[in-house]
Amino acid sequence: MFSRLGSAFRQNARAYSTSAKAELSSNTKKAISSVVGITGLTLGYIVYQDSQTGKAMTAAEHGLQAPEYEWSHKGMFDSFDHASIRRGFQVYREVCSACHSLDRISWRNLVGVSHTASEAKAMAAEFEYDDEPDDQANPTKRPGKLTETIPGPYANEQAARAANGGALPPDLSLIIKARHGGCDYVFSLLTGYPEEPPAGVQLAPGANYNPYFPGGSIAMARVLFDDLVEYEDGTPASTSQEAKDVVTFLNWCSEPEHDERKKMGVKALLIVGSLYLLAVWTKKFKWTPIKHRKIVFNPPKPPKRR
Repeated sequence: MFSRLGSAFRQNARAYSTSAKAELSSNTKKAISSVVGITGLTLGYIVYQDSQTGKAMTAAEHGLQAPEYEWSHKGMFDSFDHASIRRGFQVYREVCSACHSLDRISWRNLVGVSHTASEAKAMAAEFEYDDEPDDQANPTKRPGKLTETIPGPYANEQAARAANGGALPPDLSLIIKARHGGCDYVFSLLTGYPEEPPAGVQLAPGANYNPYFPGGSIAMARVLFDDLVEYEDGTPASTSQEAKDVVTFLNWCSEPEHDERKKMGVKALLIVGSLYLLAVWTKKFKWTPIKHRKIVFNPPKPPKRR
């Protein structure tokens, strides 16, 4: 009898020990998971705060943070304002083209976007491009064609630096993509020139103050003023309107496929959404009955013996 009681006690003790170990192991895992989660959240918060502090501390080096503007093409389903692109090209042609180039844009890219084919051909014909040499091997010139790129103001980099005091005006074809802040930064830069630099700011000879430019000192002077251009459509040419239009044009230069890409995105969403609904319907009404049906096998009964 006592041996049976001892055996039962040992079995109960062993079972209790096993369950206690399992419970302890489960609690340990939960505790470790909690510690790891809290540690990860803490480190993430510290890194985020450090990055925000770093941005605030380096404003003088990286320039003043440009405010965010509601551009007409910013939304998921929004397209470019093509009237603004046309006005922006006018601002570029009459103001910006004196120093900056558009090496990646051809005359034909304007067709159907801001100008008609005849208008683009007429503008291209105003410039002369190198042609095949004549019979005496002398270089010749010919009027431009739609396939030509829009010519820059300088023959080479050395000529550009010589005309701008050693500074090289950047090409504007991808300027919106090449600058942090994109449209907001370029717009703020064009409209952010104060009348006078703040007290205590020292500028090199020929430099200009702009708080949005890294370091605050920029070689380019203010170029946009009220009524600087006369828009063909009669739009009032304020400084902010000129900046908005030329930024819209430069954004189109950086993304000529912008409108087409969004159209394809909408088509893709419609197709994927339709396929998803079709898959849900098929699973619910076609596959589910097949998956859950039960097949009963009734073997044939053996013939009765006579």
